[in-house]
Amino acid sequence: MRTLLLTGPGGAGASTLAAAAAVRAARSGRRTLLLTAAPPPGWSTVPGLTVDPVAPLGALESLWDASLTALSAAVPGVALPPPSSVVPLPGARDLALLARLARAVDDAEVDRVVVDAGPLPSGAALVGLPGVLRWWLHQALPTRLRMLGAVRTAAVRAGAVQRGPVDAALDAVPALEQLLGRVDLTDPATTEVRLVAPPRPDAVPVLRAAVTALALHGQRPTAVHTRVLPADGAGEWWRRRGAEQEAVLAALAELAPVRRVEESPEAPEDVVALAALLPDGDDDAVPAAPFLPVSERVDGGRRLVLALPFAEREGLELTRWQDDLVVTVAGARRSIRLDALLRRCLVTAGQLADAGTARARLEVTFTPDPQQWPADLLAAEGSST
Repeated sequence: MRTLLLTGPGGAGASTLAAAAAVRAARSGRRTLLLTAAPPPGWSTVPGLTVDPVAPLGALESLWDASLTALSAAVPGVALPPPSSVVPLPGARDLALLARLARAVDDAEVDRVVVDAGPLPSGAALVGLPGVLRWWLHQALPTRLRMLGAVRTAAVRAGAVQRGPVDAALDAVPALEQLLGRVDLTDPATTEVRLVAPPRPDAVPVLRAAVTALALHGQRPTAVHTRVLPADGAGEWWRRRGAEQEAVLAALAELAPVRRVEESPEAPEDVVALAALLPDGDDDAVPAAPFLPVSERVDGGRRLVLALPFAEREGLELTRWQDDLVVTVAGARRSIRLDALLRRCLVTAGQLADAGTARARLEVTFTPDPQQWPADLLAAEGSST
C-alpha cells in the first residue's frame, strides 16, 4: 500500500487536488481510499473509491467506547463519562488519521491511500507525528520502567496483586507501539508528499520552510502542484501577472518538479472534471530518496551530516540530550537517536553549511569521550585517518 499526502497553504487547492488524485487512482484500477474532510462530488459513482472524512469526534467516541469497560474496572467508584460526553483533545484529527491508516494496512483493503493533510503546518506535523509519539512513549516508559511493568503484568495475571489504573495504561502500550510500527510517513518508498501552492511570491518562503521541516523528518516532496493562469489571456495586467507567475514557478522548481494546473473560473462539478485537473502519468512518480543522517569519520573524531535543504541559520537550534541529538528548524523539532558509537562521544561543534540553498546541511562534529572509551580503542580512534 502506498500513501499520497497533499498539503499546502490554506486556499491553495490541496483538498481539490487530493480528490482528483484519488479519482484518477481509482479509475486506473487501484483500490483507493481518500481521507478528506471535503468529499468530491459524485465520488460514489467511481468503482474502487472509498472516502472517509476521519471525523476526530467519531474516532474518539469509538476508542472510548471500546476501552470503557476496562477503564471502569481499573478505577472502580469513579464515574466515567459516556462516549457522547467525551471532549476531544487538540491533535485528535491527526491521531485519528494515523489510526485509520494503520487499519488500512492491517486489512489490506486498498492499494492507494490519498490524504488531504490540510495546511502546511498540519501536513509537516502529520509526517513527524509517529516519531513524536515514539519519543513521548519512550519518555513515559523508558526501558527500566517497561521491565518493571512486565513484572507487574505477570503478577496481576498470577493474582499476586490487584489490577489498578496503571495496568490499564500498560495494556494500551503494546497497541500503540503496533500502530506506530505499521505507519511510517517518513519513508518516501511508502509515502509520497506533494505540495500545493498558488503561484504568488509570498508562497515561496512558506514552501521553502515546509521543505526544510519535511527534510528534518526524512521526507522530500516529489512535486509542487500550482494553479496557473490560462494561456489565452491578453492585456497589460495579464502580461505583468504572467511574468510574476513565471518567476514564482522558477523559484518553486528549485523545491520540486512543478506540475501546472490551469486555473478555472468554477470548481469541478463532477469526477470527470476532477480527474482532468491532473495530467496523464501523474501516478507514475519515482519514489524520492529519504534524507537520512550520515555518520562519517573525520580527523580527530566523527561527523554527523543531516541534509536540511533551504534551512536558514535563524531559528536553527541544536542540543544534545542523553543519547539524542535534538534539532529545531523551520518551526519543527526532531530528536535523533545517536548510534552506539556517537553515544560515547562528545559534541564539539555544529554548523549549517550552504545555508538557504538546496545543499544546506547541518554538520555536527564529535570527539571520543575518554570516560566512555577503553584506552586502547581511544588511541586507535585518535590515530586513524
